[in-house]
Amino acid sequence: MATRNDQLNSVIGPGSIFEGKFYISGSLRIDGKFEGEIKTEDELHVGETGKVKTNINARNVTMSGTMIGNIKAEEEVRLEKTGKLMGDIDSPILHISPGTIAQGRVNITGGQKKDVKKIVEEAYGSTKTPEK
Repeated sequence: MATRNDQLNSVIGPGSIFEGKFYISGSLRIDGKFEGEIKTEDELHVGETGKVKTNINARNVTMSGTMIGNIKAEEEVRLEKTGKLMGDIDSPILHISPGTIAQGRVNITGGQKKDVKKIVEEAYGSTKTPEK
């Protein structure tokens, strides 16, 4: 995983178990098991062996492992072919690789600050039907 500054601040390695709150200003990779609360200003990568039960708030999220919980990303979410997710996603950009398994609601904002439902409803309502 490459971050903007190419630094990986923290790793929860394979075979490790972490329970609790984890707030970091850098990036985090989880290859072990995590249950609790995560907030990072940078990137979060759940590796293929990673198992996570939490709600995630991060700039970017890459899911290659298994997660139960919701993802809120400032920039983008990537669901890799080995990724398994049960939870909602809220992000400007979503990449889904073939083979991904997921269940939940998706809110793709396209970078807009306005409510997505209102944007779509306004776009739908602005079209005029042809007169007969």
